[in-house]
Amino acid sequence: MTKATPHTLICGIDEVGRGPLAGPVVASAVILGSNHGIQGLTDSKKLSETRRNNLDREIRNKAECHGTGWVWQDEIDRLNIHNATLLAMNRALAGMLAGLMRSSGDAVCIQPFAIRVDGKFLPDFTTVEGYSPSLHGDCQAVIKGDGSIEEISAASIIAKVARDSWMIEYHRKEPQYGFDGHKGYPTAAHKAAIRTYGPSGIQRKSFRVS
Repeated sequence: MTKATPHTLICGIDEVGRGPLAGPVVASAVILGSNHGIQGLTDSKKLSETRRNNLDREIRNKAECHGTGWVWQDEIDRLNIHNATLLAMNRALAGMLAGLMRSSGDAVCIQPFAIRVDGKFLPDFTTVEGYSPSLHGDCQAVIKGDGSIEEISAASIIAKVARDSWMIEYHRKEPQYGFDGHKGYPTAAHKAAIRTYGPSGIQRKSFRVS
């Protein structure tokens, strides 16, 4: 597992929610720092719900900074899921940078750090407020980075817990779809509910229900 050093901070970015038929895609950006002391960081999909929730609280308490970006179903339908995912990552980084600037009192983020993004594709961060190519230009996409880089693991956990929590809360509005269980993913139960009740209020209309 790759770790930050006192001289090389890493911002890890990951997303959750590419595959569901309903609801948002969510990304998080996290800088842990070199002495965070968090044990058991790994890909959020490999963790039990209880362990994931416990780590989410610990990451939020101990991370140097973090930000979360949301892209909603109407935006996904307009942009397509690939572009929506990249936008969510941009919004996550923007939120994290805004937090850094608030805490430091700077108009721009002057803290250098490398950026590591899970997957094959790297967003264009140059439009993100507070981003500086000279300070944050070491950007790389890392396949399966959520299992090899602690900051990406942390980002995957925060994004997963944030999205799952939102879907569970939304379930109270349309309980017939069972969002508290499948979280919008294309399970047999979810597809059956769509056939019975029609599209939910958070349906991704550009996604095929087969």
